[in-house]
Amino acid sequence: MKKLLNFLTLACCLFVFVACGKKDNKRIIRISHNQAQDHPTNIGLLEFEKFIESKLGDKYDVQIFPNELLGSQVNTVELTQTGAIDFAVASNAILESFDDIYQIFNLPYLFDSPEHYHAVMDNADLIKPIFTSTSKSGFEAVTWLDAGTRNFYTVKKPINKPEDLKGLKIRVQQSASNIRMMELFNGAATPMGFGEVYTALQQGVIDGAENNELALTSNKHGEVAKYYSYDMHQMVPDILIGNLKFLNSLSPEEREIFNQGFVLISQVQRDAWTMSVEKAKNQAQKDMNVKFIYPDVALFKEKVLPLHGEVLNANPKLKPIYDKIQEIGKNMQKEDNK
Repeated sequence: MKKLLNFLTLACCLFVFVACGKKDNKRIIRISHNQAQDHPTNIGLLEFEKFIESKLGDKYDVQIFPNELLGSQVNTVELTQTGAIDFAVASNAILESFDDIYQIFNLPYLFDSPEHYHAVMDNADLIKPIFTSTSKSGFEAVTWLDAGTRNFYTVKKPINKPEDLKGLKIRVQQSASNIRMMELFNGAATPMGFGEVYTALQQGVIDGAENNELALTSNKHGEVAKYYSYDMHQMVPDILIGNLKFLNSLSPEEREIFNQGFVLISQVQRDAWTMSVEKAKNQAQKDMNVKFIYPDVALFKEKVLPLHGEVLNANPKLKPIYDKIQEIGKNMQKEDNK
């Protein structure tokens, strides 16, 4: 029944969007994401809207749809595939189902630091083959969005060491590598959509989840989960994808303007991210009584490093990317030690 309802919703959206594709002779550009209006992702996209309309406002009307207004991420990726909408923010886990090259970002402790993470994601030569890997599915990535570090947060039991995860039902993104990560932590991985997490925490369906600090406040998870533990197991970008047919329909001049807009999204979103994290931590502590815990990260890292070898052996095309990421990290460490 759930699958049938999802299909009917998708069909209705397709009909409405195709029927209402223009406004005042302008081409409507629809962008969907699952975050709140005050989230850095929405802030970045609003700047993109202003920029595109300032340059090409006589031709394009950019419309942003936050809060899953057009459906879940899975649905909106499908809508972007078909061209019913033009852009959507997708999680790395969802994109992994279209091309397993995206597995690389789900490896726990892939990056040594946020600076290492940012340097890799800004490396166009390294990232472009990943971003264009889904062109066969009708879309490709156009920019990345900072989603900070992913950490565990729980309702009743604080996570001070890896052993504290044993037997706990933890929501993870719908990705084979994330499920395997939880197995190595001896936890019980519970994949589910992000929009279902609050109710699942509240009703005891899960014992906790893993995400960045903004999930506590923007998505109200801190009302239920009172322990947030900085094990820093992942730094996984969110990805803005665009319908390939639309992107290819742009003239070279228009595409250059859009490319500038994509860079702007990432820059504005990243700047807003730092401020939003500090604000979220303060709000979670003062208004929600969330306790922040700082365990020994090395203990957690030791448990899941075997996953690197498992994934690289199963998916050899990731090895050159992995090696380059490690090389960037080592070079950054050398520079820091000078």
